Amino acid sequence: MSDAQENDLVLLVSPDNKRYIVRLSQGSIFHTHRGRIEHDSIIGGSLGQEIRSHLGHPFLALRPSIHDLLMNVKRNSAIVYPKEIGHILLSMNIGAGCRVVEAGTGSGALTAALAFAVKPTGRVYSYDVREAMSELAAKNLAALGLVDYVELKRRDIAEGFDETDVDALFLDVREPWDYLDQAREALESGGFFGAIVPTVNQVCSLVEGLDRHSFAAIEVCEILIRPYKPVSGRLRPFDRMVAHTGYLAFARPLLVPEDSSPGK
Repeated sequence: MSDAQENDLVLLVSPDNKRYIVRLSQGSIFHTHRGRIEHDSIIGGSLGQEIRSHLGHPFLALRPSIHDLLMNVKRNSAIVYPKEIGHILLSMNIGAGCRVVEAGTGSGALTAALAFAVKPTGRVYSYDVREAMSELAAKNLAALGLVDYVELKRRDIAEGFDETDVDALFLDVREPWDYLDQAREALESGGFFGAIVPTVNQVCSLVEGLDRHSFAAIEVCEILIRPYKPVSGRLRPFDRMVAHTGYLAFARPLLVPEDSSPGK
């Protein structure tokens, strides 16, 4: 078992399965509707144990997963959900040492997941024109200890990307088909392209654009997760679920002969 240390992020799970992310600090107190929990009662102890609030209610103290952390980032926009992120990482072959371009950054949930995947020797280059988004993403990355693996760039991607021969490039923008030339310039030949869009109309426009710009191996999918109440003897789905959050599209840029160009 690992011991909880000062400044660690800890997941507290209440009896009603509510989850809280807490950064440990000596002398601090975490307040819940089931009572106060002193950080000092966790620091130095083994994670995986049960602790109790001052009212006697039990909580589990656990090391949080990257899924837990991403679902708790501060946000002022919709995020790419973990259910999509896992598929993105595997479909685009993103792992330690990869160089990945992303646009737009948003609140930084996908950015953080990409950084977690490519560390310690990889790099994420994330573009967004919105200053407020870049600032929030920087704070979220710093809170998760991932800021050293990311370069945040505030620029219109219509101007192109600074990077070339990157392993993967992912677009989370309203009209990704408008930036396929720029994507091709940044990707290595045969690299991994991906995008997420919320509507079928956008998927159609994107697929048409991918065809025109000499991308191949095009895939489109939607991912749904239906959670269940883990109660022995009466297992059933939760009444609510996060259903449609976006359509994913993946493709690979083909090597274009010198006497032709993408889009022709």
